Amino acid sequence: MPFSHASVVETADLSRRLRRIVLRVDDPRALGVRAAGDSAVGVYFTPADHPDGEGRNYSVRYHDGALITLDVVVHSRGPGTDWAASVTPGARVGLDHARSWYRPPAGAQWQLLASDMSGLPAAARIIDELPAGVPVTLIVEVLTTDDLDYLPRHPGVTVIPRVGTGNGSAPSTLAAAVREFRLPPGRGYCWFAGEAAQSRAVRAYLRSIGWAIDQYDITGYWREDSEAWDARFAEVGDDALAVYERALSDGKGDKVAFEEFDAACERIGL
Repeated sequence: MPFSHASVVETADLSRRLRRIVLRVDDPRALGVRAAGDSAVGVYFTPADHPDGEGRNYSVRYHDGALITLDVVVHSRGPGTDWAASVTPGARVGLDHARSWYRPPAGAQWQLLASDMSGLPAAARIIDELPAGVPVTLIVEVLTTDDLDYLPRHPGVTVIPRVGTGNGSAPSTLAAAVREFRLPPGRGYCWFAGEAAQSRAVRAYLRSIGWAIDQYDITGYWREDSEAWDARFAEVGDDALAVYERALSDGKGDKVAFEEFDAACERIGL
C-alpha cells in the first residue's frame, strides 16, 4: 500500500467547525495523492502504530508538490477531532491509501453534488476546479447557516442548503433532498459524500430511475452507529467480503464490486 510519513507545518482555525492542517509529505511520489476534486488520504495520528493505530480519512483541499492541505471538520468528540484540535507544527503522522471517486463522464451535461459536513472540503475543491460552462447544483446539509460561508462562490453553481439536519445531530434529509430535486434534461452526473445509509439510499434511487453506473459516484464518508455496525460486521461480514472479492476476480472493477458488496451487506442486515 502506498505510504509516506509527513510533518505538520501549519494549523489554523477556519471557523468554529473547520480546522486547516497543512502537511509536508516526506515521499510524495510513493504516496501518490490524486489530482481529483475529492482526493483523500488516510491519516494515522501515531505513525509508529501504522497500519493498526488510530486514523481517519480526510479530503485534500489543496495539493502543491509535497504540501497537502486538509480542512478537518471538528466534531464534539472523537479521535479525529482530538487530533485536529490539538496538533501543532512539527507533529508527525503517517499517510496512506490516497484515492478519489469524483469522475464525471465526458458526456455529462450537468452535475448534482450532494454532501453533508463530512464532504464539505471535497465539495469546495470540486467547485474550485469546475470547468466553465457546466451547470452544477450542490445540495449541502450543514448544522448552521454560517457553515455555508466556507464554500467558494462560482457563477455556475446553485447551492440548495439543508440546515440543522443530519451530521450526527438529527436525522438526515440528504437522500430525500436528492429524490426531491427535479433533474434537468440531458445526461447528468451525481457525486455524493455523506452518511453511509444516506449514500445507499441515493444509489438505489439513481439506479431505480435508470442511471448508468458511470453517471454517479456515491461514497459513504461516515456511518451512524458505526460501533454497532462494526460489531455486527465482525460476526457476519465474511460472506459480504467474499462477494466483493469474487466480483473483483471476475474483472467487474472496484465500483461494481463495491455495489455488490453493499447489496450483500443490506441482505444480511448491515
